Amino acid sequence: MRLLVDENLSPRLITTLQRAGHDAVHVLDAGLGNTDDADILVAAAEQHRVIVTADTDFGALLAARGTPTPSVVTLRSSDHLTPDEQARLVVAALTQIGQELEDGAVASLTPERIRLRSLPITAQ
Repeated sequence: MRLLVDENLSPRLITTLQRAGHDAVHVLDAGLGNTDDADILVAAAEQHRVIVTADTDFGALLAARGTPTPSVVTLRSSDHLTPDEQARLVVAALTQIGQELEDGAVASLTPERIRLRSLPITAQ
């Protein structure tokens, strides 16, 4: 899976994600450091990448845009996990929900659970 790791997560995640077979790049390495979230969404959609972040703003931005891409994986309470633990959590989740993310989804991860919502996000 093609992943774009947000700057609020350590670049150390990249190595673990790549070892697991994913095409992962950190926003800093992609020249997107200090970039607005809306611009990161555009870049991820253009590059067909899933955003991996600890920032909860992406769900609201996707709802406002009403688009089916890009997918976003949000690590909840990530500050309680080491970068290695964060990476293992993401790798495990990608194994479980990879197809949904390929189809367009927003996932919220904790060590205990995965919450998943299909894109586009529409009013209920």
